[in-house]
This record gives sequence, structure tokens and C-alpha cells, in this order.
Amino acid sequence: MSAHDQVKMTEMNYSKDRPKAENPVKIEDLSLRDGHQSLFATRGRTEDMIPVAEMMDEVGFWAVETWGGATFDTMHRFLNEDPWERIRTLKRYFKKTPFSMLLRGQNLVGYRNYADDVAEAFVERAAANGMDIFRTFDALNDYRNFETVVPVIKKCGKHFQGCICYTMTEPRMGGEVYNLEYYVNKAKELEAMGADSICIKDMAGLLAPYDAYQIVKALKKTVKPPIHLHSHFTSGMSPMTHLKAIEAGVDIVDTCMSPYAYRTSHAAVEPLVMTLLGTNRDTGFDINLLAKINEKLEKEIMPKYKHLLDDSKMSIIDINVLLHQTPGGMLSNLVNQLRELDALDKLEEVYKELPRVRKELGQIPLVTPTSQIVGIQTVNNVLFDDENERYKMITDQVKDLCYGLYGKTAVPIDPEVQKKALKGYPRGEKPITCRPAEVLEPELPKAKEEIGDLAVDMDDLLIYALYPVTGKRFLKWKYGKEEPPESVKPITLEEVKKREELIKKALAGELVEKKKKDAPEKSENLRTFNVFIDDEYFEVGVDEVGGSPVLAYARQIAATTPVMPQPMAMPAAPAAPAAPAPAQAPAPAAEPAQEAAPAAEEKKAEEAPAAAAVEGTELTAPMPGMIVRYEKKVGDTVNEGETVVVLEAMKMENALPAPCSGTIKAINFDSGDSVAKGDVLAVIG
Repeated sequence: MSAHDQVKMTEMNYSKDRPKAENPVKIEDLSLRDGHQSLFATRGRTEDMIPVAEMMDEVGFWAVETWGGATFDTMHRFLNEDPWERIRTLKRYFKKTPFSMLLRGQNLVGYRNYADDVAEAFVERAAANGMDIFRTFDALNDYRNFETVVPVIKKCGKHFQGCICYTMTEPRMGGEVYNLEYYVNKAKELEAMGADSICIKDMAGLLAPYDAYQIVKALKKTVKPPIHLHSHFTSGMSPMTHLKAIEAGVDIVDTCMSPYAYRTSHAAVEPLVMTLLGTNRDTGFDINLLAKINEKLEKEIMPKYKHLLDDSKMSIIDINVLLHQTPGGMLSNLVNQLRELDALDKLEEVYKELPRVRKELGQIPLVTPTSQIVGIQTVNNVLFDDENERYKMITDQVKDLCYGLYGKTAVPIDPEVQKKALKGYPRGEKPITCRPAEVLEPELPKAKEEIGDLAVDMDDLLIYALYPVTGKRFLKWKYGKEEPPESVKPITLEEVKKREELIKKALAGELVEKKKKDAPEKSENLRTFNVFIDDEYFEVGVDEVGGSPVLAYARQIAATTPVMPQPMAMPAAPAAPAAPAPAQAPAPAAEPAQEAAPAAEEKKAEEAPAAAAVEGTELTAPMPGMIVRYEKKVGDTVNEGETVVVLEAMKMENALPAPCSGTIKAINFDSGDSVAKGDVLAVIG
């Protein structure tokens, strides 16, 4: 066989036209949702997905994940994009491949349980806009939170994929709570609910290869729906976990295109394609096509987001996730939150406190929103507790969890913590045991009344209902009522290149043009001096012209040259009396800071409204965040401990109490304003 024929044979074997495998593994691509959510805080824009969409449609993926999770929040809050428009736009380019989304059960795409009318309308609109597969999970694995959304998914003729959130209390699967029996029973519940497929959702990369083999074997033996494996790369185990799951008969696995893979994202698809090549589980994918997609992503898309990537670590794995079990995205958020609070030195204390808080709150799995609930409460405990009292600042979401608004925890919540959290809780101090949404009043009529004509259709209304503060702001941007800030506008590849050139010039000291002068000719007056600096010395030529020494050249001597003894330094001349310093000019007003840490999902404080000097006790922001609402207005009387303002930090709400009793004398911010730590939110006199 000639070399030419061998090359042709290789191309054929690598191509999509090779013989079909007996039982090919199906692949769902997550690049356009979980990939950029994991690596650069969900900042991927729709315009940067279009260039690869048609090529990805040709790969043969079982599905592509394009929506859900944090995309809805991030798009309207930080990108000035209509979340609903992304589905419609991408549908024009993906003609064959089904769309998948991540639905947080009754949480939808938010961080709390919404009323049934909102949940029903949301699923209907997602299906109408083009969503095909609804990957549905509940952070507590409490499937009562599926009872509203699943019938709507089915009514719309869409695919209901039920998830089991994977977590542990032991180094490996087992123990009294999260053992094999637990996962098998959860799969049976999902099958009984009519799941079209069942997903093992390993959000922190905790699933070890041999445990994956055991679970997949057991589920394939017990239930009929196809088994889908979702395992983040964070700990480095997921490629091995994929292989053992494939050996056990898993039907579908999740991967990303390699530029969007690894670190806290997912394993790359290309190595898996080559690993299975020629086996009975061969994907059938064309590696040449995947290479073309990667080239476009690397050269035309990723440079726009390079500045958002976390390059603080050399390693692409985080073995600590096996100790604290915090998903990568949540971990980066905690780090950024501590940095904002000038408390990064407390990170080790947060790591130690986190398992304790998780256990006290019912040993809950750590996935959105419970990862945020546990994570932010842990930070609050580390920063504000003392030796006499724990849980001094409890977030509203922890109170909701203790009341039962998120569902039933795997083990009971610590009674002392629950009692403290529910003291004075508006809904009552006794926890509920019913389906959480049963105690929630319909929300759409009130939302419609509040937003009025600014919402022109149901899609707009849902944006506001899910996110009242940031949703209203987005609708004002969308319809030209307000000018969006520069920080939410996209950048072009040309702008990226200009920025990189500017950085190169700055590093090279070339930002200011230097005038070059020709060196004068050396005269007979040239003298040579040795100049010593630490362990190095330089030979310097000095040419005395007209009585003034002129530096002619300086040459560094090789480090191997023996260091000569330094001459004794001459005593310094007495210093002249310092001239009086001129009066310092007023510092220029600082410009509003743009968002510096996208993984933190928080905007920096914009210019705060100038607060008039008001006598009284100040209520200051204990952390950076966004004003959700004031519970009091100027002139209201307030008792010590009564809530004055609700501050959102890291998507969790903190009710800030009055530090004393009195009358509200001043309120310095509005709903939707970003504030920095220490900003005076209100004054009580």
C-alpha cells in the first residue's frame, strides 16, 4: 500500500463515514451553556455562538445545551441580552440538533421557589421559543418540586429529563445517607414521574470512576429510561469516570469542545472520540470537523473572553473539591466575595466552616441554589460570628430553607439553627411539611400590575417576575427608557487586539515616545569607572566635556567576574531644608468602577448619591452588593433589630437590621443600586 493510500485510509477511518458502532455513546455538548458558565461566569454572548452553530449542528450531538442555569440571569443583568431571543436566534442555525436547557425545578432559572403560575408560564414559553429537552433538577432531590413543571413539559410534547444530584458525606459513595440505595430509589421516583431519561448530575466532579460503574450498572438494571452522565472535570476524575460509566452501559455523556473544557468545566469531547474510535461504543463523530470548530473558537471567539479566565492557578484540577465539595463556580464566587470584603485571609476558615454549616442545614447537596445558600452563610459566619454566638447574620434564603420553602432536606436541620433562623420569620416560626409552592400565592397578577406597559408580552413579564430589580432595569434598556452602561456592551475582536497591543507597549515602556539622540564621539578625556550594585558591577565610561561628566556607555560585566571590594562611601552632604509643600489640589472624582470580578456575579458600586450630612446612627453595608429594597422610608419609626433594608450579595438576600431605635432620617440609595462595603445605607436619629 502506497503512502498516499495510507493517508486516504487514515482520513476515512477518522471521518464520519466509518462503519457504525453496535451501541454508539450519545454525546450532549455543553459548550454554549455550562462550558462558559463554568469557565468565565456565563459571559458568552449569542453573537459569539453563531459562528460555530452550523458546524456544531453537523457533528451529530444528541443535544446541545444552549440555555438555562445562570444564562437567564447573566444575560439580562450583565450582557444586555434578551434571554428568550437567544433560543430563537440559535434555532435558526441549528436545524437538526435538539436544544437542551437546565431547569431548576420550581426554582426555574432563579434562586428561590416561584409560584405555580410563574412556573407553568415559564415552561410553556421556553417550549414555544424552541426548547426541546428540559433537564430538570432539584437541589434537595425533593421531587415534589417537579410536580408543577413536569406536566407542562409533557403537555408541550417535550423531553423530560429527571436529574439526581450526586453528593456524598464520605470520601467515596456510601454511608447512611447518600449510598447506592439512595440513588436507585431516586431513579425509581423519576421513572414513576414519566422521565424520558435520567441524569446523574455530578456538579462538583465528586463521582469516582468505580462508583460511576456501580451506579450505572444498578440503574440500568432497575429502570428503563436511558441513563445520562453529567460530571464536571473539577477534581480531574471525569474522563476516567466517563470510561467506567461507558463500560457499565451509560447511554449519554456530557462533554465540551476543548476550548471550553477542563478546569471547573467538563471533559473535552475530542479525546473521548479518539478513545472510542473503532470500538462498539464509537461515537461516529468526525474528528476533522471537531478540529475546524475548535480552530474558530480558539482564534475568533475565546480571545474576547481571555481576560475573564482565572489564571491564578497553574493546575487545571482542584483536588480540594473532594474535601469541601463546593462546585467550582461557587468556589470562585466565594473567593471574589472575600476579596471584596478585604478578607481573603479568611478562606481557610471558610473551608473549615463550610462542612459544618452544610451538616447543620440538613446535609444538603451543593448545587445552585443550595451551594450559594451554604456558601454565603458560611462566609457570614466566618466574618460576623464570635465566640459567644453563631449565625449572627442569617440570609433570607437560609430562613426560607429552614421554613421548608426549598423542600425536605436529606437529614433534619439542626434544631437550634432552625429555631434561631425562624425567630420572627414573617410566614411563621413553625416549618411546613407540604409541597413548598402550596404556600405561595400566584405572582403574575401582581407582577403585571407593578411593571405595567413596560412588559409588552409574557416573555417580558416573566423576566420581571423572576428578577424584579434587574429585570426592570433590563426592560428599560431594551425599550430605550434608559441608556445601558458601557460595561454591558460587547467588544469586538479588533478591540481585543488593540487592548493587547496597548498592554504590550505598556510592558515594553513604549506608551510614551522617546526621542533618540545620537551618541557623541568619545574624546581623549574618557575615563572608566566600576559601579557596584549588590553582587553585580558595571563598567561605566564617563567623558568629561566642558567640565560636565557625560555618560558615554555602561556595560554589565559577566556574573562570573570576581566582585571587587567596594570603596568606602563618602559622607553625604547635609540635606537642604525642605521647601514648604504646595497646597494639595483636590483629587479628581473617581469614575464609577466597572465589574472587576465576573465570577462573583456582582457589579462594583456605581457612583453613590451624595448624602447630606445627617446627625444620627449610621446603618452601613457589611459587604458589597445590590439594594433589593428598603423596608422603611424617611420619617418612619423603627425599633432596634427591625429590618431597614434588604441587600443582595452573591444572589443571596440579607435583611439588615436597625442598629438602634429611632426615626429614619436619611436613605442614601435606591432599589437596584450597587453599594460597596461600608457605604452608609440609612441614618437613624
